[in-house]
Amino acid sequence: MTVTPTDTEPETETDSVAPELLAIEAPLREYLASLAIEVTIHRHPPLRTVEDSKALRGALPGLHIKNLFLRDKKRQRWLLTLHEDRAVDLKSLRPILAAKGGLSFASAELLQDSLGVSPGAVTPLALMNDRDQAVSFVIDQALCAGPVINAHPLHNQATVAIARDDLMRFLDACGHPPRVLNFDAV
Repeated sequence: MTVTPTDTEPETETDSVAPELLAIEAPLREYLASLAIEVTIHRHPPLRTVEDSKALRGALPGLHIKNLFLRDKKRQRWLLTLHEDRAVDLKSLRPILAAKGGLSFASAELLQDSLGVSPGAVTPLALMNDRDQAVSFVIDQALCAGPVINAHPLHNQATVAIARDDLMRFLDACGHPPRVLNFDAV
């Protein structure tokens, strides 16, 4: 695992990162290591929106994402990982996802209970916390074309650059093989 400090951070990770963030990342790091998946972690101030990310990332290579955690009236849950610039119409998604009733954004409590993360830190890497496979995962087909995908490591003060094929292997190992959806056709 490679860690890239920002211009204001010391060179050693333990000097530059709050212990609580390292504790949040620890299970993810262990799981990635067990799968022999190498990632690069880029540290930064908290990011809560795509606009925050665009303003702070500079020339960070790879595809950048946004994540939507949705539920329907029957409490079915979906995590959608999309290209950061993708617009989504929830009404159009309802029949495609076979949602019962309307789709809406899930509460912070349901997000925490389902994926173990808080709003602003939603990431496909959190699917490792959904051991019951209660969350269905959908990924934007546009993300399958790039070699590297950038995602949060269970909190929003860093970005993990992971190879697309390694992300797919991670998802399979978590029991969440992705449903690839062409959002251009939705």
